[in-house]
Amino acid sequence: MDSLRVAPGPNADGAFRSGMMAAAVLALAGLGVLHWSGQLTLVLTGVVLLLLFPVYLVVVASALSVWLGYDGDMSDLRPVYREPERSQRGP
Repeated sequence: MDSLRVAPGPNADGAFRSGMMAAAVLALAGLGVLHWSGQLTLVLTGVVLLLLFPVYLVVVASALSVWLGYDGDMSDLRPVYREPERSQRGP
C-alpha cells in the first residue's frame, strides 16, 4: 500500500525558518559564553565560526527538514531532459 504524502505547507516553512534562527542564535550565544568564560581563545573561536558553525547549520537544517516532512525518497526524483538546441540557420 502506498503511503499518503502531503507536501509541507506555509506553517512548516515558518517552523523551519524559526528553527534555523533559534539554532544559530543558541550556537552563537554558547560560543560567546565559552569565549567570555575563557574556555576558547579568540583564534579558536574564529576557527569554530569559520569551520564548524556552517557544518552545524547543515546538520540542523537536515534534521529540521526530516522532522518537518521536507525529506524525499528516490521516488521523488525524476529524470531531467534538455531539448537539443537547433541551429537558427536552415538545414
